[in-house]
Order: sequence, then structure tokens, then C-alpha cells
Amino acid sequence: MNVTLITGGSDGIGAEMARQLAVRHGAQLALVLAGRSQPKLEGVAAQCRAHGAQVLVVAMDVAQEAQCRSLVDQTLQQFGHLDTLVNNAGMSAQALFADVTADDLHWYEDLMKVNLWGAVWCTHAALPHLVASGGRIVAVSSLAGLVGVPGRTAYSATKFAMTGFFEALRPELKGAGVSVTSAYPGVVATAIRHRGFNARGRPAGASGLKEDEAMSVEECARLIIEGMDARRREVVMTAKGRLGRFMKLLTPGIVERLAMAVLKDEVKPRARD
Repeated sequence: MNVTLITGGSDGIGAEMARQLAVRHGAQLALVLAGRSQPKLEGVAAQCRAHGAQVLVVAMDVAQEAQCRSLVDQTLQQFGHLDTLVNNAGMSAQALFADVTADDLHWYEDLMKVNLWGAVWCTHAALPHLVASGGRIVAVSSLAGLVGVPGRTAYSATKFAMTGFFEALRPELKGAGVSVTSAYPGVVATAIRHRGFNARGRPAGASGLKEDEAMSVEECARLIIEGMDARRREVVMTAKGRLGRFMKLLTPGIVERLAMAVLKDEVKPRARD
């Protein structure tokens, strides 16, 4: 039986990955769904159990190291081994750096604990068990972790850090037979940006990005699963994302203008008088 642990499994990409894996593997799959909302996790678990999967639900916060380590311990106690760790939990943020006051700047650190440290702590706790199983690690980053996006300095910083960590970890684990797949979604039709931080460190309540061409969460989850199954190094979701990654080496000014174009007008930096 394949045991897969997914953080951020209560909704969005994590929940959809769980549902698709349950449909594909049924009774051959054991899922561990972690997130902050017990009711939402139980709802996703019920959908997965309907396809025959075994599911363990763990309500926890990846910003707390002890809870990350306990999550892995509970996984081993329930299922005896671990094959796949999907580091999907994350928070968004939309704020111009100049609009963040010194009193509010602390939320940059809070965001780093969720988006980077949660993945680091979960991976460290899971690593011996993944080495034992020749397993897989998935890191759900963002295109904002490849190309900096104006108005998303905090979010880009956390995702660039995540990119660097897993890029360095990949060759370290190659000889142990553990694959590391980094996924880079663009704008996906989820509510993550509505719940992310604004300049005051409070829920934004709306997205600052244009979302008329947002990728469906179903397609995003499918692409990540395909990359995970093939043990690919990277899954860059869109053609624009792949092009932008290489263009920034040759024409960084153009890439900066393209990045600015994804912002709604009301959140773009204001020109000085």
C-alpha cells in the first residue's frame, strides 16, 4: 500500500490531489491529510474513502515545528511507513513593500514559517522513512518562486527560498533513491490569494492578480501528480512560466514588465508626482 502525506490537504490543490489519487489508486492508497481545519479535512477524507482509500486526518499547523514532527510520527504509527510527502501547505500575500509599516513587518517572518519552514520541518522528520522506502518528495512552490512578482515581495521570497532548498536537496538524495519534484503553478483558481496577508498582515479578502486565465485546480493537481509519478525534477505549469524563466536571464526588463502586467491596476505601485 502506498502511503502519501499531503500538507494543506483541506482544500485547493492539496484536496484535489487527494481526490485524484483516491480515484486512481482506491484501496491501494493510504492518505494522510494535514491542515488547520478539521471539518474541511474530514470532508475531503470522506470523498477519498468513498473510492476505497484509507485516510488519516491530522489537524495541525505547519508553522509549528513540533506539530510537523508529530504529523510524521502519527503517519508512521497508523500505517508503518511513508512513501510520498507532498509539501503543499502555504499562504499567499499581496502588498507593496513600501506600504508595510515597521510594526507590521513581522508577518514576513510568519509567512516564511508557513511556506518554507513548514516544508523543511516536515521533510526533515520524514526523510529517514522516505529513504527507507525509496520514496518521493513533492514541493509545491509557485512561478513567483522563479520570477519575482511586483507586490508580492514576501510571497516571492518564501517561494524562492523553497525553490533553493529543494533544488539543493535533490542531488543530496539522488543516491538514496528519493526523488524531489518541485512544482511551479501560476495563477490557479483557488481562494488562497483571498486569505493571504495584506500590508497590515490581515486577510486580503481579494486577489491582487488578474485571474481571467487562471488554471483550474483539477488541471493543476493532475500535472503535479503526473510529475510526481514520473519522478520529474520540475513541473513548470504554463508556457509563459517556462518562457519567463529563461527570458529573465537575457531580457530581465521585459520580464519585469510582463510580471507587472499580471497585477490588477488598483494594486500596482503608484508613480511619484
